[in-house]
Amino acid sequence: MQETISITKNKINKEELPKKITDKWYDWRWQIKNTIRTVETVEKILGIEFSQQKKQAIQRTIDKFPMAVTPYYLSLVNTDDPEKDPVFRQCFPNIKELSLSNCDMVDPLHEDKDSPVQLITHRYPDRVLFHVCNVCAMYCRHCTRKRKVGDVDSIPSKDEVLEGIKYIKSNPEVRDILLSGGDPLMLPDNYLDWILSKIAEIPHVEVIRIGSRMPVVLPYRITDDLIKVLEKYDNIWLNTHFNHPREITGSSKRALKKLAKAGIPLGNQSVLLRDVNDCPRIMKSLVHKLTANRVRPYYIYQCDLSEGLEHFRTNVGKGIEIMENLRGHTSGFAIPTYVIDAPGGGGKIPIMPNYLISWSTNKVVLRNYEGVITTYKMPDDYRHNECDLECESCNLQFNLENDEKDYKTIGISKLLNDYEDDITLVPENLERETRNNGVECSGLAGHA
Repeated sequence: MQETISITKNKINKEELPKKITDKWYDWRWQIKNTIRTVETVEKILGIEFSQQKKQAIQRTIDKFPMAVTPYYLSLVNTDDPEKDPVFRQCFPNIKELSLSNCDMVDPLHEDKDSPVQLITHRYPDRVLFHVCNVCAMYCRHCTRKRKVGDVDSIPSKDEVLEGIKYIKSNPEVRDILLSGGDPLMLPDNYLDWILSKIAEIPHVEVIRIGSRMPVVLPYRITDDLIKVLEKYDNIWLNTHFNHPREITGSSKRALKKLAKAGIPLGNQSVLLRDVNDCPRIMKSLVHKLTANRVRPYYIYQCDLSEGLEHFRTNVGKGIEIMENLRGHTSGFAIPTYVIDAPGGGGKIPIMPNYLISWSTNKVVLRNYEGVITTYKMPDDYRHNECDLECESCNLQFNLENDEKDYKTIGISKLLNDYEDDITLVPENLERETRNNGVECSGLAGHA
C-alpha cells in the first residue's frame, strides 16, 4: 500500500512525513515501490482537487498513456499553481494527449523498422541503439517512445540480450553502443554489470553510452554501489535529460558529482517543449546550471511527431531563436546542437541560424551574433589533396594499421569525395523515370 506523502510550497513537508517515510525517502527502491499512478494520489499529495469532469478526462488519458511519477519528482512541483508548473506538465497527464494530429506517428523515428534483431536499432553505420530495459522510473508525458508506455514492464532476458550482443559482434563497423530503453539504470547493478562486461569483450566497440533520466527523476539511484559498477569500464559515457533549471536540485547535483568524480563524461539532451522551456532565458539558465555541474549540453531536440505530443510541439523558429540567444551570449561548450530527429528514421538533422551570408571563389561573407558582417579571404594557392584512397602514396600521414582500412562513404559525403563517379542522389520510384519507361534520364548517371 502506498504511504502518504505531503508536499507544501515546492518542498517536502518533513514535519508531516511519518518517520518511516523520512527514513526511506532517499532509498531509490522505496521511491520505485511508491510510484504515483493515480489522480487521487496526486490530489492528496499536492493538496489540490480537480473537478469530477476533469478527473474523468485525465483518467481517459491514463487509460491510453499510463501515469508513473516518483515521489521525488512530484515533490519538485510548485503547489502555488501546479498546472502551469514545468515539472507538473512533464509528469502529469493532459487530455490533449488524446488529440492526435494528422502528422502524428506511432513510431516516427522508425526504431522498430530499423531493427535487424530484437532489442537493436541500427540506423547509423558505426553505432547502434541497444534497448536493454523496458522499464522507466517515470513516464515522461513527452516521450518519443510513447507507443511503449503502458506495455507490461519487463526486463529482457539474458538470452534476448545475448542475441543483441551477437549482432554487434558480427558487425565490426559498430564502434559505439547506446544503452537505452526504458532506462538502463532501472536494471539491478549485477545485471547491468553483466551486460556491460559482455559488450566490453567485443574488440571493435570503442564507446558505451548510457541514456538515463535517473539524475533528473530519481537521483537517489546513483548509489555508491552503482558507481563501483560503472567505474570498472573505461569507455562509458552517460547522457541524461534535464529540460528545465528547476529540475537541477541539490539531490541531482550530488548524483551528477558522483558520476563526474568517477570519471564518466556527462552530456544532456533536452527536448524543446511548449510552455515548459520554450524561452531563451530558461534555456540559457539551464545550460549554465548544467555546465556548472560538469554536464555538457549535447542536444536540444525538436519535439518528435509521436502520438499525443502536438500540444508540446513548438515552431522550429522558436528553437532557432533560442540558439540565437546562446551563440555569442555564453561559452561555446555550453551551446547544444539543435536538431530535428527526422521522421522515417532519417536521423538527427542540425538546425541553426545562418551565419554564412554569401561566398565567391575567394571570399566568404559572414555575420556574427551582434549582426556584424565581415569577410574571410580564401588562400590564393590552396590545392586540396585529391583522394584516390591510395593512402600509402598520399602526402598526408595516416596510420592504417590502427584505423579502418575499408573506408566507404554514403549519402552527401559520397557526392563530395574524389574517388567515386556518382554525381547525383536520386529517390527510388522517381516519377520522371517511371514516365520515361524506366530509361535512365540524361544527367542522372551514377546513382548513389
